[in-house]
Amino acid sequence: ALSFYKGILPPVLAETPKRAVKFFTFERYKNLFAYGDYLSQPVLLILAGLFAGFTEAVVVNPFEVVKVKLQAERNKFSEQSSTIKTAKEIVAKDGFGLKGLNKGLTATLGRHGVFNMVYFGFYHNVKGLVPEQKDPLKDFFRRFVIGLMAGTFSSITNIPFDVAKSRIQGPQPVPGQIKYKSCFQTLALVYKEEGYFALYKGLVPKVMRLGPGGAIMLLVYENVFEYLQKKF
Repeated sequence: ALSFYKGILPPVLAETPKRAVKFFTFERYKNLFAYGDYLSQPVLLILAGLFAGFTEAVVVNPFEVVKVKLQAERNKFSEQSSTIKTAKEIVAKDGFGLKGLNKGLTATLGRHGVFNMVYFGFYHNVKGLVPEQKDPLKDFFRRFVIGLMAGTFSSITNIPFDVAKSRIQGPQPVPGQIKYKSCFQTLALVYKEEGYFALYKGLVPKVMRLGPGGAIMLLVYENVFEYLQKKF
């Protein structure tokens, strides 16, 4: 049963700084793009989400490389190397660059950039169109449904980049031969060999995770942010 939790430590270590970077940089980019009033509000929110995603991807990619390597190993949980040892092995063999600890960076940039662009853009734009409810419970439900839709649509939109990332960072089909080399080369190859729908493999568990997860993140962030504003 513990094999279902292979690679758990890298996302645990990355999750807090990852989410902090996501929301912090989104607010900063939002202020930056608002300078001079050149952009409409919908475009501003989409661009802020896109660049927040790019920044988040740079932070999280090394953790993803280690996580995927640990998850792809076909041995018992108790037989696995530690997260730190695995990271050191990757660095010793291939370094910190695009063949080592930052393998698949372009695909990760696409995954997080597209996700956050749709996620923040959809949530904030749609939330402004749907009237607030006076009843706190109804308004909570309103925001949760919009957040759920934002997380779901974001997952559907960005999953081809997620598939590419997994192929690049995971084990290659033939040991010693690098079949999946770069983001767009991998996307084209998967489409050519396996068809269009292969780019959406794993969509159901991804939506089940990031649909409600995306809603919870936004609601917790907004409520904590409002609380801290009142207190400080």
